[in-house]
Order: sequence, then structure tokens, then C-alpha cells
Amino acid sequence: MNPHPKLSIEPATQLAVFLANRPGALARVCEALANAEINIHALATSDTVDHSVVRMVVSDPTKALMLLGEAGVLALETEVLMIETASEPGVLAKIAERLAEAEINIEYAYLAGGRGSEKGLIVLRPSDVEKAQGVLRDL
Repeated sequence: MNPHPKLSIEPATQLAVFLANRPGALARVCEALANAEINIHALATSDTVDHSVVRMVVSDPTKALMLLGEAGVLALETEVLMIETASEPGVLAKIAERLAEAEINIEYAYLAGGRGSEKGLIVLRPSDVEKAQGVLRDL
């Protein structure tokens, strides 16, 4: 494993979208975003019995928030870090270790990377976004 994975770190606005846990709910949101030419960079869902929380980073969060609000869909903004890095074993371990040493909690994270892809994307919600960005800058 490369001890220095060479991270690209950017703060990003993530939307948490609350949807009914029914077939078609996500499809309607994605279609509305597509029609408005808003690209989804990352997405993760979690569900409860009656609703789903869809976390997404999109190309135009302000426009997406307005669009969803007009459609009566509850969406909240959260600041996260988008980390582009080498797709190799141990990268997330190194990031988590560095944050732990600085006493920064990882509230949640989701990852994406194609099989065989050289780079991966990590969306990370640390307890302190600015501090985390500083701590990870030299990785």
C-alpha cells in the first residue's frame, strides 16, 4: 500500500432527501433532477419502516433544493467532504486513523469506485469539517 494516497479533498453540500419508502419515490426525484440538468455525483440511501433518507451530492445543490422544495419534498443541507483518492486497500483506514488521532468523529461515510478503477470517491461527514480538511490535507 502506498503510505501517501494523494487525496483530493473538497468541501461539498450534501442534500438529505426524505422520501416515502415506496416504489417510484427515488425515480421521481432522480427524474426531476435530470430534467433540470442536475448531475448526481454520489448517493446513499438508508431506510426505516415508513420513509427513506437519500443522501446525495449533486452538481447544483441550491437549484436542487429549490426544485425539491417546490415539489413538496423535504430536503436538508449538510456540509461534507468529497475525497477523491487512489482506489487501493487501506486508504479509508489511513483517513479514519488520522481523524481519530485528531479526535474528529466520522458521523457517516459512503464510497464509490468502479471495479478496476484507479480512483475512488469517499463522501465523509466528520464532526468538524474544517478541522478534518486540515488534518487530511497532507495525506
